[in-house]
Amino acid sequence: MDNTKLFIEEKVWVLLLKFSLPAIIGTLINALYNIIDRIFIGNSTGSLGIAGITIGFPIMMIVSSFAALVGSGATTLVAINLGQKKIDEAEKVIGNAFMLLIIISLLITIPGLIFLNPVLKAFGASDKVLPFAREYMIIIMLGTIFQLISLGMNNFIRATGKPKKAMATLLIGAVLNTILAPIFIFGFKWGMKGAALATVVSQLVSAAWVLSHFLGKNSTLKIYIKNFNLQSDKVKKIFSIGSASFIMQVAASIFNVIMNTSVKKYGGDTAISAMGAANSIFMLIIMPLLGINLGAQPIIGYNFGAKSYKRVKETLKCAIIAATGITVLGFLVTRIFPGQLMSAFNGKDKEFVDFGKYAMSIFMLGLPILGFQFVGSGYFQSIGKYKQAMFLTLSRQIIFLVPLLFILPIFFKMNGVLFAVPVSDLLSSIITGLLLFKEIKGLNRIHNESTDVNGSISGEVSG
Repeated sequence: MDNTKLFIEEKVWVLLLKFSLPAIIGTLINALYNIIDRIFIGNSTGSLGIAGITIGFPIMMIVSSFAALVGSGATTLVAINLGQKKIDEAEKVIGNAFMLLIIISLLITIPGLIFLNPVLKAFGASDKVLPFAREYMIIIMLGTIFQLISLGMNNFIRATGKPKKAMATLLIGAVLNTILAPIFIFGFKWGMKGAALATVVSQLVSAAWVLSHFLGKNSTLKIYIKNFNLQSDKVKKIFSIGSASFIMQVAASIFNVIMNTSVKKYGGDTAISAMGAANSIFMLIIMPLLGINLGAQPIIGYNFGAKSYKRVKETLKCAIIAATGITVLGFLVTRIFPGQLMSAFNGKDKEFVDFGKYAMSIFMLGLPILGFQFVGSGYFQSIGKYKQAMFLTLSRQIIFLVPLLFILPIFFKMNGVLFAVPVSDLLSSIITGLLLFKEIKGLNRIHNESTDVNGSISGEVSG
C-alpha cells in the first residue's frame, strides 16, 4: 500500500498509532533529560540544587527555541525541495541551517556566560540558590552548540523518511545521560557540575550521531562546506516558517520565568524547588500530547486537502480521545501517588515533599481537559490555519496565564499563583471548544453542500 492509499484507506486508529507512537516516544525521551537531572541532584545536593536547575530551565528552553526556529523552518524547505526532486537545493538549505545553528550558538553562549549572574537573579535565583544555578548553567551554556546541532539537525533525519533514526538520536542522549549522571554526581562527587557534564556529554554524542548520518553513505542528503555560505532568501524563509515554533517555545520560557519569580516571592526557595520537580512531572504527562499532535497532523492535513472531511473529523475525534486518556491517567496518578512522586526527587526534605503534594493538587486540576485543548490547537495547525493555532497555544501560556499570575496572587498569595494555571487551562479550553465547534460546523456544511450537488448531478444523469 503506497502512502496515498495509506492516508485514505487505513483505519484511522491504526494510522494514528503508526504516526504518533515514534513521536510520543521521542517527546518522552526529551522530557527525561529534565527529570533525570532533578532526581539525581535532589538526592545529592538537596532542594537548593533542584531550585538551581529550575531557575536555569527557562534559559535552556530559550536555547531549544532557536533549535526549533532553524530546525522546523529548514525542515519544511527541505521537504518541499525533496518533493520537487531538487536534491542540491535541499542540501543548500541544510548547509545554511547548520551554519545558522553554529552562529546562533556563539551569539547565545558568549553573552550568556558574561551576563549569567544578572540573568539568573532576574529569573528568580536567591543568594542561596545562585551558586547552584551558576555552577550548573556555566557548563550547560558551554554545551549550547551541541544542544542546537542535535535538536536542530535531527529534524532533517525525520524529513528524509527516517523517523526511527531521528528517535534514536534522542534515545541515545537520554540513555547516556541516565548512565553518566549517577556516575558523575555520586561516583565522582561532582554534584551540580556532574549533572551538567552528563547532560552536555550526552548532547555531544547526540550531535555527533546526527552529523555522522549526513556524512555517511546511507543519507539521502549530505552536508557540504560549499553550502555553508548563507543565502539571504533561504535564511529569510527558514526564519519565517520556523517563527511559530520559536514563539511558542519562548512563550513557555516566559511562563516559567514569571512562575519562578512569583513562587519565590510567595513561597521562597523550597517552593521553587518543589514546583520545579512538580512541573517536570507535569511535563512528562503532557509531552505525549505533542506526539499525538505530530502524528495526527499529516493525517488531518492530507484528508483535509483531499476533502475527505469525514476522516478529518474521525482523526480529530481519535486524537482527542487518546490525548484525554493520557491526561486523565496522569491526573489520577498525581492524585493517588503525590507523595511517592515528590519523594523520588528529595524524600529527606519533608517541607519540599509537602509543598510539592499541595502544589500538584491545585495547579494540575486542569489536566483532564488539556488533552482536548492541545489537540484542538494542533488541529488548526494541521489544516494550515496558523493564526488560530498560535492564538490557542498562546492563550494558555501567555494571554490568560500571565495576567492571572499577576492578578490572583494579589488576593490569594501562593494559592493565587497555583490556581492561575488551571483557570488558564479552563479559559483556553473554552476558547478552543468554540473555535473548534465553528470549524466542524463549517466542514459539515461543505460536506452537505457537496453531497447535495453530487445527488443533484446523479439525479439528472439517471433522469
